[in-house]
Amino acid sequence: MTEFDIVVIGGGLAGSIAALSLARSGRSVALAAPPHVNDDRRTTALMDQSIRLMERLTLWPRIKPQSSALSVMQIIDGTNRLLRAPTVAFRSSEVGLDAFGYNIPNAILGDVLRDAVAAEGNITVFTDRAEQIDISADEVTVRLQDQRIITAAFAIGADGRRSPLRESAGIGVRRWSYPQTALVLNFAHSIPHGNVSTEFHTESGPFTQVPLPGNRSSLVWVLKPEAAEEFSQLPLDELGRRVEARMQSMLGAVSVEDSVQTWPLSGMMANRFGKGRVALIGEAAHVFPPIGAQGLNLSLRDIITLTEILSGQAGTPIAATAGDSFDRRRRADIMTRTAGVDLLNRSLLSDFLPVQMMRAAGLHLLSGVPPLRGLVMREGIEPGRGLRSLPAFFREKLKRQ
Repeated sequence: MTEFDIVVIGGGLAGSIAALSLARSGRSVALAAPPHVNDDRRTTALMDQSIRLMERLTLWPRIKPQSSALSVMQIIDGTNRLLRAPTVAFRSSEVGLDAFGYNIPNAILGDVLRDAVAAEGNITVFTDRAEQIDISADEVTVRLQDQRIITAAFAIGADGRRSPLRESAGIGVRRWSYPQTALVLNFAHSIPHGNVSTEFHTESGPFTQVPLPGNRSSLVWVLKPEAAEEFSQLPLDELGRRVEARMQSMLGAVSVEDSVQTWPLSGMMANRFGKGRVALIGEAAHVFPPIGAQGLNLSLRDIITLTEILSGQAGTPIAATAGDSFDRRRRADIMTRTAGVDLLNRSLLSDFLPVQMMRAAGLHLLSGVPPLRGLVMREGIEPGRGLRSLPAFFREKLKRQ
């Protein structure tokens, strides 16, 4: 039997970052993370707040050279509907930033995190799967497949959509599905992207191009499942022509790389995000479509909050209600982000005219009212940042009058 302050179950991106953050805060951490093949061809756009966390963990110098800045994020209405919205461009310079964030291949993030975890003295890695988890008022006990036993004062579930820790804690979930599949690929193009990310809104969902280093970009193209399957089987040159046509040749000639994957879209939210000596992060807590670069950024905010609650020297007691505190502090952010992404996605799929009018009107406001656009940008980067800027905005307006 081996005792730790914290056991993190699941060694994906969220689990590895949680283990590192808590180990650097002074806690002894067990990471139960069976090895897996790193074949994720997707990329992740980390926003400014998440980049600052990577800097504090001293990971950013290794990641930055293999990432691309996101200085402009624009939305283009690519539908053929009667009511179409204007193009809206969000510029990081409007909120005093060189970039909103950076786009990073998931494989690069995984490699950097694996090396950092291996070098961290406060982390002990167990490569066997958790077979049994018992949660009491005093501790969490994890029996691994090889029959070794880990005990800890607190457990963090980063163990995916079918989280064993969540089930052991008796936390239910709400699941829903979408009639959509994401076609994910990387491509080269003849015209430089200029650090501009473009999201076309189409009748089947968003078509989102995000810059990579050089004249390359990543793409998440949300389609009907049958269309995604058909496109994934096309010869790469033909798929490239379709991508170029959908982008209206904004980046010139397109050459799709041999990295095409499909990911069915669904949603899930746990009924609680923490309870007693347990907290859930990442896809153990929340899942939604890849819209607006919210997924991993939301998980990193989970980790920032957990580190604030749990940080301390090894051996310092962790409160038996730490999970309940985490649930209270994270609930508003998770629920509003999940609802917002779900609403936007469903509005694209709806042929109901009032829904189209509301979406178009919202984008008109963002396009024509710079202060509102600035507030939305700040909120997208960091919850509360936009609201905190309101007093200064009103003071400035009063001075001008």
